[in-house]
Amino acid sequence: MTADTIPPRPPIVVLCGSTRFWDAFTEAALYETVAGRIVLSPACDLKTPHPLWADPARADRLKRVLDDLHLRKIDLADDVLIVNPGGYIGDSTRREIAYARSLGKPIRYTHPTPDHT
Repeated sequence: MTADTIPPRPPIVVLCGSTRFWDAFTEAALYETVAGRIVLSPACDLKTPHPLWADPARADRLKRVLDDLHLRKIDLADDVLIVNPGGYIGDSTRREIAYARSLGKPIRYTHPTPDHT
């Protein structure tokens, strides 16, 4: 394969939102992948029990690390899809939206919100 025959890189989308809607993340990732996009998404649902975050102190540290890691995913993405069933947008998602806006990233929503926070 030569540089002329390599297809262009597909767009990269990052999914943001509350992991309480884990099933909605899975569905959004499916649709975005079928649409030909590379999907970046949270990979840990800290609301579901797991030995890696069973200890509360460890869970707090891990949340901070994962929050920062997610911002790096926003850095890499071409656009942002907010997974917000019922229009719900929590504080962490608001922070991610503000960060994406500061970078000039296009933002889409799975469900309409009155003010697109």
